[in-house]
Amino acid sequence: MKVVKILIHASTWFAPVLVPLLVWLLAKEDDLKRLSLQAIVFHFVIWLLVSISYFFSIVLIGIPFLIIFGLIGLIAPIIGIIRALQDRRFDYPIIGSFIR
Repeated sequence: MKVVKILIHASTWFAPVLVPLLVWLLAKEDDLKRLSLQAIVFHFVIWLLVSISYFFSIVLIGIPFLIIFGLIGLIAPIIGIIRALQDRRFDYPIIGSFIR
């Protein structure tokens, strides 16, 4: 189960929706289903926020948000991988409070 959690987090860089979706469909444990659903929603929300920030960066308003959301999109999965290696629970920022 630890390896699957690591794959869910690491999929950010190679298949951000496909791997969590497959795990969500195939997993029997509630913990894996919860984590994979959080990952799918997190990737979608970060993609949306970065896209909106990129659009507004034309007028320089969105550049700080683009940097912040980009960093969150990179750092959160790394923290998730570290927590999975330690066998500790990880909830994605903001999304974790909605998906239990």
